[in-house]
Amino acid sequence: MSTTSSPTADILPFQLPLCPALPQVIGNKDYTDFEIQLERIDGLLRGSGVEALFVRLSLDALRAEDREAGVELTDAHIARHQEQSRLALRCEVLRELLMRPAYRVMSRRLAESALCRRFCGIGEIDRVRVPGKSRLQTYSTWLAPEAMRAVLDELLRSAGSEPGAARMGLEARIELNLVLLDSTCLKANIHFPTDWVLLRDAVRTLMKATVLIRGRGICARMESPGSFLARMNKCCMAMAAAGRKPGSKKKKKALLRQMKALAKTIAAHARRHRAALDERWAQTGWSRGQTQQILRRIDGILGQLPAAINQAHERIIGERPVASAEKILSLYEKDLHVIVRGKAGAEVEFGNTLLLGENLDGIIVDHALLRDTSPGDTRLLGESLARIDALRIGPVQGISTDRGFASRANSRLLGEKDIFDATCPRDPAKLTRRHRDDALFAACQRRRAQTEARVGILKNNFLSGQPRARGYGRRAAAVDWAVLAHNLRVIARLPQAKALKAPANDPPPALLAA
Repeated sequence: MSTTSSPTADILPFQLPLCPALPQVIGNKDYTDFEIQLERIDGLLRGSGVEALFVRLSLDALRAEDREAGVELTDAHIARHQEQSRLALRCEVLRELLMRPAYRVMSRRLAESALCRRFCGIGEIDRVRVPGKSRLQTYSTWLAPEAMRAVLDELLRSAGSEPGAARMGLEARIELNLVLLDSTCLKANIHFPTDWVLLRDAVRTLMKATVLIRGRGICARMESPGSFLARMNKCCMAMAAAGRKPGSKKKKKALLRQMKALAKTIAAHARRHRAALDERWAQTGWSRGQTQQILRRIDGILGQLPAAINQAHERIIGERPVASAEKILSLYEKDLHVIVRGKAGAEVEFGNTLLLGENLDGIIVDHALLRDTSPGDTRLLGESLARIDALRIGPVQGISTDRGFASRANSRLLGEKDIFDATCPRDPAKLTRRHRDDALFAACQRRRAQTEARVGILKNNFLSGQPRARGYGRRAAAVDWAVLAHNLRVIARLPQAKALKAPANDPPPALLAA
């Protein structure tokens, strides 16, 4: 791996630490393969210009912030920030390749592994200095979403052009002969949103915050917080045990009335402690920022508690449905939606719609995590094509999807763009005819089955099933990093023009002639 940075017009050249030679490891093929993979990805980051663009965009953001604050940057400050930017990129890519360990575990992994430190450029001969868990968490949102998207597009543009592919050591540039689209649900890290469980969550959060405040000497008259938690837990256990036995509806309604009264009492106690903390926070020894964190935590729950109580009342006591758009799925996560999948084991999921599009090599050429409710797969196809066209890496020659994307409007759009329509028809009879009479359509549909596996790889391996990040912005950032690391790993396995070849499977043959 290179020990010098590639200077650009906006980046100050700097010398990376001199890393000690790696020991020769014998008898462990997995380690050898991983070493070759990191070596290859290191070359891709530099050859594609992704690393230089990442640093430059980070510096642009820093300059914009300092201009607003009226601060003038020094060369030392710029050099330090660009070194941190480079480290942020490599640490996050490495963390994704290691299947997203916790930040504390990742910091320890860097301290233990000379190979990981060498990839990140932080190995030194006489000492080991690695970023801590808090710094690694900061790296995960180092760039704004728009800048991160530009980095992802730069990798695809480089791999899709002849000069860029040559700089990256590829035997040939990537092609868009066929783009395979699929959508899925990226589940949020919440428990199943049972109505009465929301009340339990609210009580726990309010009482924990109250315990913190009382522990700093700010008290108001009330029972022990532990007694409130015990009473709420008792109600929850009784509610869960009620099940579907005869008379369970009546019992659940009585239990919910107890929980509602208890939640309102606890909210009143939390509100008094919150007001006392806001007035006398200087006595606690906390900073104003720490105090604001506690106040925001209490305010967030108090603001949602009346709606949560009303929702539970409507569904359990009133036995009336609540519209999905009005449901509270979590007191801690916003921008979540009820997504009806209709699949075995996943009839309904809670999260955001994730759209993925891959080419024949398995490279993800388009992705989108929707913040709002999905307008339907049929509406997503045209938007995806527009984003792929903006990459300018060659015309799309074919589109293959499942039947959820099929519509007359989409077929007309593909015809206007002279793109082969391999979307799965909704009519079973038409699907049978196309499979029998159109060999190219049948081949595209067979290849589309592998896209299901691609979705599973990204979600379950790179995103650990569901990102632990809280909030839509952090979940979207996690998806961006996962797509970047995934594409780097797939491109690293493509045939290379140079002698060094990482062990990999051959790419699937092209279904559509160029």
